[in-house]
Amino acid sequence: MTTKLIGVREFRQNMATLHAKAKKNNLRYIILNRNEPIFKVEPLSKKDAIVEKLTREIEEAREDVKKGRLYTAEQIRRDLKL
Repeated sequence: MTTKLIGVREFRQNMATLHAKAKKNNLRYIILNRNEPIFKVEPLSKKDAIVEKLTREIEEAREDVKKGRLYTAEQIRRDLKL
């Protein structure tokens, strides 16, 4: 993966174009503000996106359990008409 340094203004103004180039050429951008790196942007593969979504859903499920929002096996059977 190739890394390119760009300014925050350029990134903000050309985000869509930079996104397409990053996906096509496997690029990573280091965004600079006054020549100081502030964050890194790189394209996600489909696998990475799926893992991120699954991780978020697991975190939400754990929060639901902590708050007592859960279903019993009987409720699930009834809702699914099993």
